Amino acid sequence: MNIAVVSYSYTGNNDMFAACVAKGLSATHIKIATQKPMTMGSIIMDMIFARTPKMQPCPNNLKQYDLILFFAPIWMGHIASPLREYLHRLKSSPQAYGFFSISGGADGGNPKLFAELLKRTGTKPAIVLDQHIRDFIPQNSKPTRNDTSAFKISEAEASKLSTIAIKEINKLTT
Repeated sequence: MNIAVVSYSYTGNNDMFAACVAKGLSATHIKIATQKPMTMGSIIMDMIFARTPKMQPCPNNLKQYDLILFFAPIWMGHIASPLREYLHRLKSSPQAYGFFSISGGADGGNPKLFAELLKRTGTKPAIVLDQHIRDFIPQNSKPTRNDTSAFKISEAEASKLSTIAIKEINKLTT
């Protein structure tokens, strides 16, 4: 099966997770970036006004893949704006896809994630794994948004998550 791993990461956590999964699956890893650097101000404006920043590379060449695995954070309860253009392409040209995220989680889970994926792509994801930074922080503390937004996962933590993800992905491909 020809698999693409497409990742966007503001802090590096989702890119590290995606790289581990891509390596474990021998998949192509496509790291996307915004043409202009993202700031907290631009993130907030994108979320409030539903803006989609211009991305590099453009999502034109994903048809060659049997499965596309997207990795990106959740911002203010929504999928990070840089991934929107990629997800929108699936609406006009449906393909099997999955969505994986490492995001803060200080305010709780992301109950609207499935509905947003369906709205943006027009189809249900084959797999979703929504991880929270709060789960990596010692349980005796109540993490704040500042704690979770500044946290960097270790390579060992990314590897552990990728093992879980790969097991679930392999269930789809066998």
